[in-house]
Amino acid sequence: MLFESSRVRLRKMTKEDTELYHQWRNDVEVMHSTNPSLDVYPIDETKEFVDHVILGSHTAKSYIILTKGNEIPIGIVSLINIDYKNRNAECIIDIGEKKYWGKGFGSESLELLLHYAFYEMNLHRVYLKVFSFNDRAIHLYNKIGFQQEGNSRQSLFRDGEWHDIIHMGILQNEYFEKQGKKI
Repeated sequence: MLFESSRVRLRKMTKEDTELYHQWRNDVEVMHSTNPSLDVYPIDETKEFVDHVILGSHTAKSYIILTKGNEIPIGIVSLINIDYKNRNAECIIDIGEKKYWGKGFGSESLELLLHYAFYEMNLHRVYLKVFSFNDRAIHLYNKIGFQQEGNSRQSLFRDGEWHDIIHMGILQNEYFEKQGKKI
């Protein structure tokens, strides 16, 4: 599997990435659109999370997003809750370095992850959750081919208001069809 596009490269997350991940995980602006709790975590909790949930789980695969060429780590993309029997997984993406927001790095990284999920892992379905106020992410997911499958109404309280959590998914055959259109 080739984990690179024209501008990004994915590499497997390692224990050495814990401190960098800890910075992103504790940046409220970064987590505002992806983490329902917005808690601040002590480094020991992050180390335990990385060791047991990210690196120690057979149902998760996490990759650090690097800018191609200068190899600057800018975020993380993961498949979590991998259900090998039913060939399903949830995907998450966080661009932790804010100066790379809105420049297509997330899109390229997610495409690489989906390519791996559908071509290499032979998954049938990849799904995600997105906060209803995150218009930029919703636009990206629709563009890639995700479809809205439902929502959890007013299940997130953020910035003094209730928001929905939208559930989206893409099937392997839908992804293959979309890829065929690009060729």
